[in-house]
Amino acid sequence: MSEPYDENAQVHLGVFYTGVGPQYIWADPSNAEHTEIETYVAVARTLERGLFDAFFLGEGLRVRENRGRVHSLDVAGRPDAITQLAALAGATGHIGLVATQNATYNFPADLARRLSTLDLLSGGRAGWNIVTTDNAWTGANFRRGGWLQHERRYERATQFVEAAKAIWDSWDTGAIAGYAETERWSRPGSIHPVERHTDLVDLRVTPTLPRSPQGRPVLFQAGDSPGGRDLAARHADVVFSANTEYGKALAYATDLRARLAAYGRPADSVRILPGASVVLGDTAAEAQERAEWVRRQQMNPQRAIAFLEQYWGKDLSAYDPHGPLPDIEPVEDELDPSRGTISIEHRTGKLDRIRQWRELAAEKQLSIHELVLEVQPRQRVFVGTPSQIADEWARYVRTRAVDGFNISPHLVPSSLDDMVDKLVPELQDRGVYRTAYEGTTLREHLGLPGLSAPARLR
Repeated sequence: MSEPYDENAQVHLGVFYTGVGPQYIWADPSNAEHTEIETYVAVARTLERGLFDAFFLGEGLRVRENRGRVHSLDVAGRPDAITQLAALAGATGHIGLVATQNATYNFPADLARRLSTLDLLSGGRAGWNIVTTDNAWTGANFRRGGWLQHERRYERATQFVEAAKAIWDSWDTGAIAGYAETERWSRPGSIHPVERHTDLVDLRVTPTLPRSPQGRPVLFQAGDSPGGRDLAARHADVVFSANTEYGKALAYATDLRARLAAYGRPADSVRILPGASVVLGDTAAEAQERAEWVRRQQMNPQRAIAFLEQYWGKDLSAYDPHGPLPDIEPVEDELDPSRGTISIEHRTGKLDRIRQWRELAAEKQLSIHELVLEVQPRQRVFVGTPSQIADEWARYVRTRAVDGFNISPHLVPSSLDDMVDKLVPELQDRGVYRTAYEGTTLREHLGLPGLSAPARLR
């Protein structure tokens, strides 16, 4: 066998509870209320019952818009992630609590303190999912508009993370004096100010919190671009990836581990958890049928119209989604670069793309809805019986293509209940999934190397 093989490898699982986008079928009557704390408590406790590593909250700093109007097909009303996870810390005992927080539109000293507070309150279970953005659409909330050029967002993120890590390492071990030593609460010289002065990060702060039981929040980072991969290789503990197809996942893992070596980090210092969805069935045919239902619910007729409106630049609400493509010409302007949902590679070449769609729709006699279903990139979905998916995942982790998956549920709580009750036992039967938590911190759940004390303490 050419690829590495680890018989003792374990599947690590997280759940990514999205704030925007079509993955979550919010209109289904089986779904729990999206803004009620009881929903999140129930989800977190279900994941603990399933021995998951972590619960992730996605975050949108601004409600999405479509042609200047609120995009009402998205779920709205997402509470602040750190505040919400702090509430979950008291309702759970093991599950990791990971907040998506933007390195472009936050300040290092403030965010480091809030994340450190969550880490302390949860007993060392906090994580930070580091994201960046270049769009003016979000930036308008912060009175900066398109403040940061696309190519510089990872420069700021790198400087931001380095400043945050210095803040988290600023208290010496034993900085808090023992109760018998009543003259001073802290030992003199044990708390160290942090300074950074660049064009992207400028601060001087005396941190207010000691290190947590796991040292600091676990750092998660997503990004398949060269800049994103380098940021992950330098600083991340866990990496998200869009590469869930086996060959691409293995190639991604190989590339990332080479980048780790370039930064002097061991290959085992990072966990790779691609984002994925799961559709289970009692038979393979039932699973396939359900997966097609999920796909059509996620990109329903109303979303198909909204999708085309982005490209036409016009109101298409009068068109029947089950009828032919719009018979009017689109505006010539390229796609609005301020929209966070439009990928960089799709912001130009709009008219050629629409011409190709017209040809495809004519050739295959496709309606608007069917055309959008055809041309939208498909998310990687694991579809099958619990036994089939457990076999597939065992192969992925044992050959080191991935270390696990970050799951986006399409229905809450039913899709998560199915995973916990049906898929987890199959993974345990194959010896690739824990049967009990072996630690209390998120770093321990992930099997990550322990953090050494700051150099000055050794």
